[in-house]
Amino acid sequence: MPRILGVDLPNDKVTHISLRYIYGIGPTLALRLCEQAHIDPFRRAKELSDEEIARLATILDREYTVEGPLRRQNQQNIQRLRDIGCYRGMRHRRGLPVRGQRTRTNARTRKGPRKTVAGKKGVKEMRG
Repeated sequence: MPRILGVDLPNDKVTHISLRYIYGIGPTLALRLCEQAHIDPFRRAKELSDEEIARLATILDREYTVEGPLRRQNQQNIQRLRDIGCYRGMRHRRGLPVRGQRTRTNARTRKGPRKTVAGKKGVKEMRG
């Protein structure tokens, strides 16, 4: 099982797919990495030699922000928004959708499970 930047890549998948297991590498970047390292993207990950793995690791280390540093950078960006007290920072702080989505319905992923309010009357009880 090849290991790049502390991430174990799956053996049985082709190289350009298994590279996506590294945080910060998507489909396009995975193919571009294979091209830069002169590796066939459709060879299985277990068929990669140590030299090819080292080439991939050096390219990633030198040219791209991935894994730990990228996660840290994202967290720092969110923390900066919180600290300056802008609208997006307030939404992050309150755990609400940040990018303008509605919250009257369909915000369950950000808001979490429903919190039932005791004594709140529904539409049917108000009419009667």
